[in-house]
Amino acid sequence: MSNVDQLIARALGITEDRVTDTLAYQSIREWDSLGHVSLLVAIEQEYGVEIDDELTLGLRSVAAVRAFAAAPATRAGRGDAGVPATAPGQPDGPAVHRGLENVVFDQTAVTHIDGAQGVLEYRGYSIHDLAEHSSFEEVAHLLVHGELPDAAALESFGKQLRAARVLPEPVLGLLRSLTRAHPMEALRTCVSALGAFGPQRPPGTDESYAEALETGVSLIARIPMIVAAHHALRTGREPVQPPQDASHAEAFLTVLLGERPTPAAVRFIDKGFIVHADHSSNASAFTARVAIGCRAGMTAAITAAVAAFAGSVHGGAAERVVGLIDEVGSVENAPAHVAALQARGEPVMGFGHRVYRTEDPRVRHLRSTVVELSEERGDTSGLDILDAVATAMRPYGRHGVAPNVDLYAGLAYRLLGLPDDLAVPLFVVGRTPGWVAQALEQQSNNVLIRPLLTYVGPHGRTYRKAYDR
Repeated sequence: MSNVDQLIARALGITEDRVTDTLAYQSIREWDSLGHVSLLVAIEQEYGVEIDDELTLGLRSVAAVRAFAAAPATRAGRGDAGVPATAPGQPDGPAVHRGLENVVFDQTAVTHIDGAQGVLEYRGYSIHDLAEHSSFEEVAHLLVHGELPDAAALESFGKQLRAARVLPEPVLGLLRSLTRAHPMEALRTCVSALGAFGPQRPPGTDESYAEALETGVSLIARIPMIVAAHHALRTGREPVQPPQDASHAEAFLTVLLGERPTPAAVRFIDKGFIVHADHSSNASAFTARVAIGCRAGMTAAITAAVAAFAGSVHGGAAERVVGLIDEVGSVENAPAHVAALQARGEPVMGFGHRVYRTEDPRVRHLRSTVVELSEERGDTSGLDILDAVATAMRPYGRHGVAPNVDLYAGLAYRLLGLPDDLAVPLFVVGRTPGWVAQALEQQSNNVLIRPLLTYVGPHGRTYRKAYDR
């Protein structure tokens, strides 16, 4: 076993016998995006080089890393001599893009992301302008209807949301039966149940665009009420009715907390909802598109998106980030904690993103509100720990493992006195307009999404009865 093979095995946390030319990025669980960064850092340390973005994209297979290690010109810093772009594939089959990586399946006018430059725009508007100057209601209107509303349109849209806040009594009854369930389980179940109380269509007819739009707006209003009512019921409180003049964020917090929230809390929630509102073709949005592309309807699409979002490598990661503060314990422990996780090949939660090669542009806005909440409550210990972890992670930032949107959000929820298991449902409340907008876009120019699989199993096997096997 060569030194470079040992380095690969050590960085990925796998046995050396698994290091073969056919092993590539995303071909095994251990070689995920964070594992890839650990490998790049190990290569830099071993060979005394600085790997740039171009070379990062080239070193995505064992074959490429072996060629790199054997090529002095490449190790000197530039050039692609001897570095194949991908692992050897099957000569008689199509290229396989695991996880549909870098596969463009359609066009969109909803959200633009430039991962290299850290740009995020909703329908052409910078997330920085929207987070600093807009409101959730304006952003939801922008995503769903395509334009920022004028005063009259904003008032009309606000009335629609306020009118839709009331949950059907059977759904409230269902929530009462789910007080011991995880909030995401209760949310998924009750979003699905809302489908029974929407517009009724003749059998065999598909949902129209107008019906999907009406349902989508009602879901934007009702999903936060489901989350808030479930939390009230599981803590022994009856859900209160929010004031009629309350904004979306204030109404949500009033039901969630059982009292009028502070202005700082409303500002955080409103800004958090804005920066979470959409993120192009992430896994849950893609799931929503697949569902509505099958003509399953808006409620089914959003239910599917909620189910996908709950997964631990998608939205579910937000809940795990909150525990980082407890694991580190103090500012002084941050460097050692990061080093220990990297040595074990484990990710540091709250860092890295599949898209961004630089800091997630949403992070600065969440951190600023966390600073305000921390100062309001006279406790900056959690913020100090997260900042110390971010400092310890800087060597990995060059390879895209910078703070992501989850890092500071969970701390803010703690500062509001909320349990950790609400981190993911609160993310869903903000993300709903994006799901609705993308589902509407899919429906407006629909095509059934049906990718292929390359079969690699056996052929021509002979069936034998059970007693002959």
